Amino acid sequence: MCKDERCCVPATGEACCVSCCKLEALVSIDERGQIVLPKEIREKAEIKAGDKLAIITSEKGEKVCCISLIKADEFKESIKKTFGPMLEELFH
Repeated sequence: MCKDERCCVPATGEACCVSCCKLEALVSIDERGQIVLPKEIREKAEIKAGDKLAIITSEKGEKVCCISLIKADEFKESIKKTFGPMLEELFH
């Protein structure tokens, strides 16, 4: 696939490839807009009741083409690692 045609970009910023993305399950959206994450995926990702998930989207043109979920705590740590040094430098 041409690099320009790729949509999904993992949190690391690397372009998505077959080795990092795989179909785990198909889920349905109910009438209230909710989905159920299958038990096997929740267990594998260590997601428990009450955990918060960040929703990350990628767009191609004006359309959302990829939706990713990441644990909010992990997302927060990723942001700290990425922008923390810049913020330290900016405010000191």
